[in-house]
Amino acid sequence: MSPNKTATLNLRIDPAIKEAVRIAALRDHRSIANLIELLIREHCKAAGIEIPTQSELFGPTEPGHE
Repeated sequence: MSPNKTATLNLRIDPAIKEAVRIAALRDHRSIANLIELLIREHCKAAGIEIPTQSELFGPTEPGHE
């Protein structure tokens, strides 16, 4: 599997939750995707779930091919 900077995640949520996330992201001057990633990272940290780095998942990249 080749390393990517991002991966796609599609999900369905209640429209009211989506609107709340949109407002929260605007207030934090973030994108919705960035806010969702932040919330997931915070939850995983609180739950003791380690999130590996891309180099841990895919190995080191070749010099000049970052």
